Amino acid sequence: MNNHERLLGILEEDSSDYVSGEEISRRLSVSRTAIWKQINKLRELGYNIEASSRRGYRIVSRPDRLEVSKLAYMLNTQSFGQRIVVLDSTVSTQQDAMRLAEEGAQQGTVILAEEQTAGRGRLGRKWFSPRGKGIWMSIVLRPSQPLAFTPQLTLLTGVAVCRAIRRLTGVEAGIKWPNDLLVHGRKVCGILLESATEDQRVRYCIAGIGIDVNLNTEDYPEELSRLGTSLKIEAGRETDRTALIAAVLEEMEQLCALYADQGFKPIAMLWEALSVTVNRFVRAHTGQGSVVEGTAVGLDPSGALVVETKQGERIQVVSGDIQLQV
Repeated sequence: MNNHERLLGILEEDSSDYVSGEEISRRLSVSRTAIWKQINKLRELGYNIEASSRRGYRIVSRPDRLEVSKLAYMLNTQSFGQRIVVLDSTVSTQQDAMRLAEEGAQQGTVILAEEQTAGRGRLGRKWFSPRGKGIWMSIVLRPSQPLAFTPQLTLLTGVAVCRAIRRLTGVEAGIKWPNDLLVHGRKVCGILLESATEDQRVRYCIAGIGIDVNLNTEDYPEELSRLGTSLKIEAGRETDRTALIAAVLEEMEQLCALYADQGFKPIAMLWEALSVTVNRFVRAHTGQGSVVEGTAVGLDPSGALVVETKQGERIQVVSGDIQLQV
């Protein structure tokens, strides 16, 4: 047990009262300066510790830490979340999930991290993943459909997360094609689906989900302050991250079963009902480098976005990025 864990144990013994610096110094056999350094370390881990020059230290609040046992208790699923890995810090949960998938991890295996040091979004973008503030999660999927249909799983995942957020928090998030969840035009969640293939078949997919849950306005770096938002900012209160993870996994399991039984059509209907893209004028920058402008009218059977131009031509946008026009 290291010093900051021993210090935490002392403060937890009677968390309603102060513990003097002299008492802590005596029990840990360290200097007052060393105690102060360990107090700051605990604060970095999310503990709110009050310091009084005359009374000492006491814990005001504890971090909302992810725990396998708590999540397992909350889950009501058959396969999703039956194997859960929680990491304190990682480069990217996507990389961790891919490694486990290569080792044979079953569908529904979940990797979670308190923070990512190099989280990834679509199109090579970085994903801001601060400690203890959000849900940084990757799920192993093992679909049976051909490679061409894998974009449908991105849309399915968006529906699952959107339904979970609405059900648990009341925040009316909406889906921007193909994989962003917005609230009042600001991004609250991003989804990244990556696949491993062989002979035009999908060996596995990794569904990466990043949800800004309990970030405050001041938590965002300047370049994201006008683009991003969190469930806490929108709802005016904190959300239990574990409960939201459980809700997402339950929705994922139900929708994957629906998809396997009835195909993409019911998923597309759910997606369009939650979309903030359909019936909006959009500018689509396609993966081929061209630009398409027009009104988004829905999804085609593959999951591509159908855009109707001013000339009445309907164009399928298979990949790329879109801007919603006011």
